[in-house]
Amino acid sequence: MYTKKLMEKIKNIIRGHSLFMLHYCTGCGAIELPPTMTSRFDMERLGIAPMATPRQADILLITGYLSAKTLRRVIYTYEQMQSPKWVVGFGSCTINGGIYYDSYSTINELDLYLPVDLYLAGCMPRPEAIINGFERLIEKIENGDADGWKHYKQNREWYKKNQKQALGDSLYTTR
Repeated sequence: MYTKKLMEKIKNIIRGHSLFMLHYCTGCGAIELPPTMTSRFDMERLGIAPMATPRQADILLITGYLSAKTLRRVIYTYEQMQSPKWVVGFGSCTINGGIYYDSYSTINELDLYLPVDLYLAGCMPRPEAIINGFERLIEKIENGDADGWKHYKQNREWYKKNQKQALGDSLYTTR
């Protein structure tokens, strides 16, 4: 039992320093990612690198508002990712819909549909805030506190009910 806990702690430390991110750019937050990747801020020093496919990514970045149409794609993308996986929401759009909060097609609370492990405040968060957020995420992963993916598995029916309520039958149509 003790060995199992120790091995899990070692795995979490390794996971925290070797992260591949997939950015789902739906809004203006995407404009802050290139400077974060360049030499001035250098997110690769934290062990975070961009990835092109969901099956190889560990972090899903949602960098703006989501419409009902894009929520469906984000859910498909999240479910293609291998566990453990983490979701990071950028700016106020992922929390409350941002300036489009009262639109009929805007998703206001991403947490109802996918487990968000970390929200980055700001509209849009500056590269310094993004680096700070990634450092907090790494700390949460190392401590075993970033467990949204486990929560999603355990409460899948609750998430599916919310997804179906927002998307209707379009959640289950062919891609």
